[in-house]
Amino acid sequence: MQIQSENACFGGVQVVYTHSSNATRTDMTFGLFLPEEAREGPVPLLWYLSGLTCTHENAMTKAGAQSWAAEHGIALVFPDTSPRGPGVADDEAYDLGQGAGFYVNATEPPWSQHFRMWDYITEDLPELLFNHFALDPERQSITGHSMGGHGALTIGMTLPERFCSISAFAPICHPTASDWGQKQLTAYLGDDQDAWEAHDAVFLMRERGFDGPMLVDTGTKDQFIDLLMPETLMQEVGQKRQQAIMRLQPGYDHSYFFVQSFMEEHVAFHAEALYG
Repeated sequence: MQIQSENACFGGVQVVYTHSSNATRTDMTFGLFLPEEAREGPVPLLWYLSGLTCTHENAMTKAGAQSWAAEHGIALVFPDTSPRGPGVADDEAYDLGQGAGFYVNATEPPWSQHFRMWDYITEDLPELLFNHFALDPERQSITGHSMGGHGALTIGMTLPERFCSISAFAPICHPTASDWGQKQLTAYLGDDQDAWEAHDAVFLMRERGFDGPMLVDTGTKDQFIDLLMPETLMQEVGQKRQQAIMRLQPGYDHSYFFVQSFMEEHVAFHAEALYG
């Protein structure tokens, strides 16, 4: 790992690292906030997965999460959203290619060579984090925004033994039925819709659910709400009788102003599960 930046932050430290990834076969960058308590021993870890066009930096600098994480003694990790670099496939559209990994392992060319974000988030980066930092692997939770909310829901429900709680801000809930999903899943995974369903929170809720608490917020003025389809996940939560809080927040849009507004509640929600 190479340190790109390091800053004192709410009694702890916010560091940005670059490392060579076995999953993506590229260099990857992530942000890590360690609270003051990490100097004494392992602390819980909250994963924050970002959305389309974002890097590790967006949530790290805009979400306001560090102050609330410091209050609860929780570490935060902010991974990038895709592999990057001159040798990495890309697309002119903002919602495909670099910055739009969708947290899947691509099987279709030209994406399959590097776009293995599922493995990066679930295997590669965790191995690095828990081997090098004072983090407790038994106390992990996951959240994310938009495409990252989709990733938080699908990864959390697929690996329920790993995470104490799941939350999401304006997640893409039903990508197999949405323009934000059909295009990307076809490009990355081909036409096999069985493979698509493994990355759709609606199907995962129907088939698996999650043995733990969930919290999902979406703004009623979200300009992408028809693509996010929160009502489809709400219906499955009701059918599954899943322990969950699903909220439509009046007047809020898709921006980081929305994320900032409810970050304190999300971190407190995860803290209760991580320390409970």
